This record gives sequence, structure tokens and C-alpha cells, in this order.
Amino acid sequence: MIDLFSDTTTRPTQEMRDAIASAEVGDEQRGEDPNVLALIAETCEVLGKEAGLFLPSGTMCNLIAVKNHTQPGDTVFVGHNCHILRCETGAAAAVSGVVLDVVPSVDGRFSGQALQQTLFEANPYTPVPSLVCVEQTHNFAGGAIWPVEELRRIREISLANGLKVHMDGARLFNAVVASGISAEDYARLCDSVWVDFTKGLGAPLGAVLCGSKDFIERARRYKHMFGGALRQAGMMAAGCRYALKHHVQRLGEDHLRAQRLAGCLRSLPGFEVKQVDTNLIFFKPGNIPAAEFQARLKEQGVLVSAVGEWVRAVTHLDVDDKDIEKTIRVLEGFFSTLTAQ
Repeated sequence: MIDLFSDTTTRPTQEMRDAIASAEVGDEQRGEDPNVLALIAETCEVLGKEAGLFLPSGTMCNLIAVKNHTQPGDTVFVGHNCHILRCETGAAAAVSGVVLDVVPSVDGRFSGQALQQTLFEANPYTPVPSLVCVEQTHNFAGGAIWPVEELRRIREISLANGLKVHMDGARLFNAVVASGISAEDYARLCDSVWVDFTKGLGAPLGAVLCGSKDFIERARRYKHMFGGALRQAGMMAAGCRYALKHHVQRLGEDHLRAQRLAGCLRSLPGFEVKQVDTNLIFFKPGNIPAAEFQARLKEQGVLVSAVGEWVRAVTHLDVDDKDIEKTIRVLEGFFSTLTAQ
């Protein structure tokens, strides 16, 4: 099976497995795991942040960040179809008691102007505006990169209105590699940011949330509160450290393969393909329902996901050039069979 379902399905390479197996460990909750401490330091250096916290998942990073930046009843401004709004089972509202206010946008990457027009002055009858969340890259916009100029404008508007900015950086390194803009340049435009090591970087577990020292000290309490404290976590941190050192620049290979696959899809009559900035390809397969198309491809040995009326294919560490060529043959053969019927 060629697995284009998600870049979360990547498996550790043998070299990463070796690093995990030989990792020195300690009690993470007590701050005594050497690999966790090293991973945090290395991530903070890459992002240019003062402090960091190792967490099991990116969703927990978002959960803690929203909780840390807000008070119950506050407003958090988010983009259409962002992960915090769509894919975290209402955690922000359930745990932090906040109102999620969607800033108008075409694909989830709202402009500074749209944010300015959405902001309101708090009074005794309104929630208190406190936080702006951006997602880099934006998953459901097709892995789209948020332009640094727009992020800078959003940051300026947020500061002028007393709002904090949080970046969901699940695929931040994809944006870095594709744009040539450093992770630090992106990260300086927000108060808190996290990066995930389980997407295209291929680690089995782990994310690091970064911010100021005060922010992370408060976040540590929420980490314990939400059950995120760990024991001998150095084994997983060692996998993340290997990924940070060896798997970031190779993300460019995934982007090239995504472009190759997107080119094939665009050549098929009736197919609609979103712009492909990185490793995510969203397309509509003509008049075939997405779920049906997904099932038919699976029968041919290619696994994709159905997201509403769109089909999503994701290139990653475990997909090579031969897999892409085979997928293209399957797509072209499937379409030829369809048109002959």
C-alpha cells in the first residue's frame, strides 16, 4: 500500500530507531531527562525563543497555549478551518472557556486587514479579545504557506490592540524549507509557537512548545494538569532530536514529489486541484464523491483521505519517487477506465 493518507503515518527510520534504542534517559517530570533537555534547548535555538516544553502532541501544545494566554470568557481569533477550530474536539472552548471568533478569509489564512475589521472593543457585554492564532502551514488550505509579510502585519495589529499571537507550527518546517525564510524569522512574529516532530519529520511521538520563560513556567503547570508529564521520555526525545538534525532539509523532496503528483491530477479532465505550496495536495475528482474515489484508490493500492468534498494526498518520508510514479499510473489507469465506461 502506498500511504498518502497523512504525513503522520511516517515510521522511524532505522537510524532513528538506533538513536531511540540507545538514548540516555531520566525522569522528565522532574527535569532530569538529558535528551528531553537537549531537545528543548535545540528547538529553542532554532526558533529563537527563551524556553520550551516537551509535550506528547501538537494538540496538547495548542490546548496549553490557549489556556495560558486567556481567561474564561475571552475571545480567540482564528482562521476558517484551522486545526484548533476544526480538529481538536472543541478543546479550547471546553477547557479554556473561550469564544472562537473566525476571521473571514478565503482559505483560512486571513489578512491583517481582515483581522482589523473583525476586532472589537470590549465592553461589559462582550467577551474580552485576548489572542490571535495562526497555523503554519495551513492544513486545510492545502498546506498553504502564510506569507511572512501578512504575519508581520497581524503581529503589529495584535500588539496595537493588546493581543497575544500563538502559532500552530505543526508543519512550520515545511514552510521554512519551501520559502527559504528561517524558523526564527517566523517565530519572532508570535508570543508562542510549537513544532511537531511526528509529521514529515518521522518521529513516533513529540512536540515542543516554545515561548518566554514566564509563559513556559505557567505552561508547565497545565502540562501536569492535563496529564502530559512523562517519565523516561528521553527515548522519544532522541527520535525527535534525530529528526531535527537529519529530516528537516529533506522535506524539500516531499514538496517536489507533491508537485509531480499535482501536475498529473491537473492533467485529468474535470479535476480541481488547490495550489500546492508544500507536501499537501487537495483535489476534487470531477463528479466522483471524495469518499468513493478514496475507496477506489485503496482497491488499487493507494491510500488517500477524504476531507469533505475534497481528496487529500500527502507526500512524506515514507513515499519515494517510485511510489509517486506508481500512483500516477494508477490515477491515469483509473481515469482511462472511467472514461471508457
